[in-house]
Amino acid sequence: MSFFFHIGRFFVMLKNVFSKPEKHRIYLRQLFYEIENLGVNSVGIVVIISLFIGGIMTIQFAYALANPLYPAALVGLGTRDTLLLEFSSTMLALIMAGKIGSNITSEIGTMRVTEQIDSLEIMGINSASYLILPKIIAVVFIFPFLYILSVFFGLLGGLFTGPLAGVITVPEYIDGIKWLFEPYYITFSIIKSLFFGFLVASVPAYFGYYVQGGALEVGKASTKAVVNTNILILFFDLVLTRLLLT
Repeated sequence: MSFFFHIGRFFVMLKNVFSKPEKHRIYLRQLFYEIENLGVNSVGIVVIISLFIGGIMTIQFAYALANPLYPAALVGLGTRDTLLLEFSSTMLALIMAGKIGSNITSEIGTMRVTEQIDSLEIMGINSASYLILPKIIAVVFIFPFLYILSVFFGLLGGLFTGPLAGVITVPEYIDGIKWLFEPYYITFSIIKSLFFGFLVASVPAYFGYYVQGGALEVGKASTKAVVNTNILILFFDLVLTRLLLT
């Protein structure tokens, strides 16, 4: 019963979140703040992780395909498709759930336990919409850009690491990246990133908005938010892959 209770309360919160905002100017200013706070500040970690993962995958593919019967271009192809289809969308969303999700839960949860949300409601402000809507729009907006950035730097990491490790030459790697390229993979993953962006913002916001107690409960809520967000990301990854790729 607890599961259905949380599902129902989550959709009630979303109904309040997407109700008509009172002052668009305030929401717009808050939106730009959230884009910088949640999105732009995440660029660094996305670039670093993608560079290393791209390099690691290139080396691993090279050793897994170390057979004269396999063309060397398969290394670039494997790295490219892994980044396009799964890592830069799903794995990155799981990582961002930890960074962005815990940030959202702790921020809103702290406002709840210090009664700042109660003060907003006393003043007649729709607290759910004011606090959560800019975060959802900001994360959904920034996620496709983080995906594209991750793919680019992942491929760049492979381009540098492969030749340095002596497992593949630059021309072979570039040939692999261009070989059998399927543009729909990008469309598919951008659709996934939009879904994941919504989950990464809304689920942690829910746990923060309804937290009860003190600072200890805020920490527990952050943990629950990250765990549940990761589970939902993997579930919807399976659903979207089944619907859009088969």
